[in-house]
Amino acid sequence: MAKRAPGERRKEILQTLASMLENPKGEKITTALLAAKLDVSEAALYRHFASKAQMFEGLIEFIEESVFSLVNQIQAEETDGTKQIEKIVAMLLAFAQKNQGMTRVLIGDALVNEDERLQARVNQMHDRLESSIRQSTRLAMTAGALSGLDANAYANAVMAFVIGRWHQFAKSGFKKSPIESLPLSWQVFAG
Repeated sequence: MAKRAPGERRKEILQTLASMLENPKGEKITTALLAAKLDVSEAALYRHFASKAQMFEGLIEFIEESVFSLVNQIQAEETDGTKQIEKIVAMLLAFAQKNQGMTRVLIGDALVNEDERLQARVNQMHDRLESSIRQSTRLAMTAGALSGLDANAYANAVMAFVIGRWHQFAKSGFKKSPIESLPLSWQVFAG
């Protein structure tokens, strides 16, 4: 039997949890179901994570690392603030489309009846994303684009649009694409 590299089982647990979250019925995931899916004992899960909450924290960390590295890359490479916002929104929606189970974490759907600190952490992530959009909005306003708008209100509306698209996607059983007709919808925010 081949030995696993350190962290490999941990990653496998998180990937399996994420794939189980892709079930459109959104049934409650228990450690017993997760262990059965992995064909291991529940005790084996707890050798890698102290609690189910820690498993969800692992998913949230993955989302944060993935999303914010892309936001930072967009803001570093694109000098036009309006294009930054548009690219960030497109990236957030494409991330959801590619990572259906993670979408349920992003909207808090998968966190119902879990430790409330998990939802607080997702809310904090939303606030950080809104702050990044606000930063790009101020850059656009300085360049003369999006004039006459309040940067805080604009960033909040953009973030509400993204979260709304995530919700539609998850609640449609992952059938209504979050990037569907994005160019047409985005015209509302184009100023």
